[in-house]
Amino acid sequence: MPKKVFIAVDLGAGSGRVIAAKTDFSTLELEEVHRFDNPGTDLPDGSYWNLIGLYREILTGLRTAVERYSDKIVSIGLDTWGCDHGLLDGKGQLLGMPHQYRDPRHEGMPEVMHAILPEVEIFAQTGVATNFYNTSLHLLAELKKQSPGLLHADRLLFTPDLLAYWLTGVQAVERTVASTSQLLDPRSGDWAWGVIETLGLPSRIFGDIVAPGTVLGPVRAEVGRQIGRSDIPVVASACHDTAAAVAGIPMTGESNLWLSSGTWSIMGIETREPITGPDAFKEGFCNELGVDGTVRFLKNIAGLWLIQECKRQWALDGEDITYAGLAELAKEAESFSAFIDPDDPVFSSPGDMPAKISAWCERTGQTVPKKKGCILRIATESLALKYRMTLDKLRQLTGRNYARLHAGGGGIQNALLSQATANAMGIEVVAGPVEATSCGNIITQMVATGHLPDFQAGRQLIRDSFEFITYTPRDTEAWEAAYTRFRELLDR
Repeated sequence: MPKKVFIAVDLGAGSGRVIAAKTDFSTLELEEVHRFDNPGTDLPDGSYWNLIGLYREILTGLRTAVERYSDKIVSIGLDTWGCDHGLLDGKGQLLGMPHQYRDPRHEGMPEVMHAILPEVEIFAQTGVATNFYNTSLHLLAELKKQSPGLLHADRLLFTPDLLAYWLTGVQAVERTVASTSQLLDPRSGDWAWGVIETLGLPSRIFGDIVAPGTVLGPVRAEVGRQIGRSDIPVVASACHDTAAAVAGIPMTGESNLWLSSGTWSIMGIETREPITGPDAFKEGFCNELGVDGTVRFLKNIAGLWLIQECKRQWALDGEDITYAGLAELAKEAESFSAFIDPDDPVFSSPGDMPAKISAWCERTGQTVPKKKGCILRIATESLALKYRMTLDKLRQLTGRNYARLHAGGGGIQNALLSQATANAMGIEVVAGPVEATSCGNIITQMVATGHLPDFQAGRQLIRDSFEFITYTPRDTEAWEAAYTRFRELLDR
């Protein structure tokens, strides 16, 4: 069978790629067609994304893909980070530049929101705990300052929805990305109208929601002229990158514990029903929606952001070390010299991460790291131990035991972290694929266009196409002792 090509546009908080997936439906081969940076920009009034620039880069990548693969291309799908959005007027014009989820306008908004509607009630209706990045807080901030954009908005589109609208002319909100907003009901898959109305948000901006795998239509005629083909359909795939990543991790029904490892580490299980009880709320878990009618019951953990920010700071200081070099420094450093809580709010914002890690250690009466390798080792081991803490809470909340973790995403290339994860959790870690997000995006398109019968067939295709590395626990006693120290430190 001649190979077909599916195009995944995968945007992360630091960079974006256009990926071509070539397949005869027995194996899958990925090729990076175009890569580009996605730097946020801080202005006097806040932090913003350059979505116009991203759109231009996407067109460049699509044009390159068409030049390379022409009529072999079946469809295009987009995925991005969650929560962030643009506001459109009644003519479809963008009202202002979209903010970043780390924009400080969220500050003070949890208190405002919970005074209107207690957090436990919001969680019961949306399945999502309050976090600084939630769309709900950012919209509430705009409402409180009577933002002209919000006052005149006719429609809210999340980042992948907005980019798809510019490609197709079709305004649609895809369900997996909408579920990150803290404004969606995970049981019905529709907006949580009670929350929206109680907060005073304008209901008119919340349009129809479509399921992942909805074919939106062909690219606009003008887009077709720019990229060289006007008949390529755009699919609202699993548009939230974590939903795509989980779709792209080939789990089985008996073993559904997963980790999406990247700038954020997100760990959870794939289930059919949301878990919205008081214990889940207390432990800070969230219910976001996935492909094929699934719920991703999950917890967000800081992730490789800690290491990325260390790298960035040292580059600013004049020493630009590769990730391979950083991994080697961490590997050579002493184990268990100190720990941090990766989810302490002090680590959530940009700026001199090495100094923040050292200061946290000093403030908690631990050995203060002086060398780069030691700082990196502390971050790595603390992440792994936080994964263990999350696993323990999942076991308590679900009453189930989990003997295997399926990990996907760029973070699994850090072998030290992957082995530390197995050591800390005391269970087998199956790592792969690295390109889980693009894979999930692709198989969603394949099901949507009728080239695969279901997602199980898609996961089997991924399983047959990529190498997987299995990490088994080592040094169990030492890691158990470290976990005891870690829990005691965080319980102070």
